[in-house]
Amino acid sequence: MKYNQFRAMFAVSKASFRSITRSPSAVVFTLVFPLIFILVFGFINGGSVHLDVGVAKSSNKSNPIYYKAHFIPAIQLIESDDDNQQLKQLGKGELDAIINIVPSDVTPGKFVVELKTSNASVEKGVIARSMFEHLIDKANLEEAKVEHPMAELRESRVTGRTYKTIDFILPGQLGFSLLSSGVFGTAFVFFNLRQTLVIKRFFATPIRKPYIILGEAISRLVFALLGSVFLIAVGHFAFGFTLIHGFQTFFDLLVLSALGLIIFMGFGFVVSGIAKSESTIPPLANIVTMPQFLLAGTFFGIEAFPSWLQPICRALPLTYLNDAMRKTAFDGASLLDVWPQIGVILLWGVAIYALAVKTFRWE
Repeated sequence: MKYNQFRAMFAVSKASFRSITRSPSAVVFTLVFPLIFILVFGFINGGSVHLDVGVAKSSNKSNPIYYKAHFIPAIQLIESDDDNQQLKQLGKGELDAIINIVPSDVTPGKFVVELKTSNASVEKGVIARSMFEHLIDKANLEEAKVEHPMAELRESRVTGRTYKTIDFILPGQLGFSLLSSGVFGTAFVFFNLRQTLVIKRFFATPIRKPYIILGEAISRLVFALLGSVFLIAVGHFAFGFTLIHGFQTFFDLLVLSALGLIIFMGFGFVVSGIAKSESTIPPLANIVTMPQFLLAGTFFGIEAFPSWLQPICRALPLTYLNDAMRKTAFDGASLLDVWPQIGVILLWGVAIYALAVKTFRWE
């Protein structure tokens, strides 16, 4: 009877999956650790006030209101040459308000602050209105011309979706879960298989080397995807994580999760190949995971980092995975729409697996 390589591969997968579910570290890094952060940030509704306020292209910038707004720490004025793009950002909650300072059509020499807000960020819209009313009142008092105030506020509201904290946090935690599982899990598994001579025993059987790797990869992929399903379900049903197109968005997120894990497993193969002992695996793996955990937009946007550090942030594969997941979940982007992010991830995959081939050792 001819030896069945696929049956042997699935036998390896089954045994490996059992070992993963019995591993405390695998469960903690894949499920418990990300879940804790999702629960913590899921219950956060507030925090320190920070307003991203767009400035219309035609806005008058040589006036006291615009000048004084620069000195309010809670306000960040964002100029753009594309008013339509800013309106889209306002509707999605990426901007909290838009101002357009124009000459008054009633009182010559005076001007009007036109404030646009959105129901995608109602609370911050109210705060923005209050802050600019305060600026206008202060400017009017300084002018000391009650009968002809120098400015007035006119507000309009744009329809949009509410962008919640969980919509940013969950994709980042999902990405980090995949990174940890791919790097730590793969590195420890293949190092221990060598040390315990399990791979050597595999060589005594007719199973081929690629099927051994595929068997281990399938088990880890299944476990990670089950973890992704669990985290997305908790985020969606408990905290209202946005799945803009329902099941289609959910499916796209799982495809991105699978792609991310496959790439991150390449880092694990490299670590297992260069590690001299089991005790050297954690520091080597942390060299791969910690910079991405901190710099790849897991907890906050990379725009919060100094300008000199942002190019490094934008070079990390987890940055592009997080970005693709956020665009898919909230913006409704398809996998074709996030092809630039997928392309960078695939380039990382080509590079890391080329290195893995050079460093991986069977014995």
